[in-house]
Amino acid sequence: MAIHTTETLTSEDLATIRTVLDAAALTDGRQAVSEAGRLRLRADQSRPGIRHLVQTHQGTPAGYAQLEEPAEEDATATVELTVHPELRGQGLGRELVDAVLAAAGQSRGLDFWAHGGHPAAARLAKRYGAELVRELRQMRRTGPAPEQAPLPEGVTVRTFRPGQDDEAWLRLNALAFAHHPEQGSWSTQDLADRLAEPWFDPDGFFLACRGEQVVGFHWTKVHPASATDPELGEVYVVGVDPGEQGNGLGRALTTVGLRHLALDRGLGTVLLYVDADNSAAVRVYERVGFTVHEVDLMYRIERGS
Repeated sequence: MAIHTTETLTSEDLATIRTVLDAAALTDGRQAVSEAGRLRLRADQSRPGIRHLVQTHQGTPAGYAQLEEPAEEDATATVELTVHPELRGQGLGRELVDAVLAAAGQSRGLDFWAHGGHPAAARLAKRYGAELVRELRQMRRTGPAPEQAPLPEGVTVRTFRPGQDDEAWLRLNALAFAHHPEQGSWSTQDLADRLAEPWFDPDGFFLACRGEQVVGFHWTKVHPASATDPELGEVYVVGVDPGEQGNGLGRALTTVGLRHLALDRGLGTVLLYVDADNSAAVRVYERVGFTVHEVDLMYRIERGS
């Protein structure tokens, strides 16, 4: 077994990683690494704080881990990892976790994602004394478009204009998700990466405006058909200016996007992700017909001070 740790991936590294991730997705029915993590898988490019651990076993692709460390020394790092399905149950996951712990520098703790809540992840978490700290729900709804909820007085909706609305959207995103460590910290590069993706469609990116000020948004996404699912719509992200909360704007924007996915794109099933402890958002989604489909779990390994 060999584990190669690097900040900059080679083409050979990428081939190994994609072999592992593709096999895991086919077996597990879901991606082992998040969209943000997959966007970092590019040859000859590095991102501050991101390290890749590429594992091989007897010369064949065996596992992959992505370590994201924040700039602050005494903060918590985030990890996503998986082992090739044909090599699971041989201790390679433990070796990969040990390598991540050794590579993690001065991080106070490490948060490990278990996408889909795989039982093997729970067993590994128990072995390391990790604590369950977060539950991210994937919710889905199937059926006709909901009725359009009314917009607050004085608010209009238009679509996003790439190159013109970028800065205004980034400011609002940071404001709306100030409490959310992943979404709220998006940079200009994070936005640009997604605007360059083949799935991006400005006609499915809605902005709510009060006069010239952007006060809310609903960004939708369409997933192509896969081995496990038909073509799916997604409530990619909905955000509302804190000054507009409580006036029904979030629900109105949610229905704007759902009607677009159903009526304009012809999609009968829509998914979204929401933290289980975000009770206000969960209630909004339940009222328009969403129910829990599966969960992603985060386990934290604390380190000695």
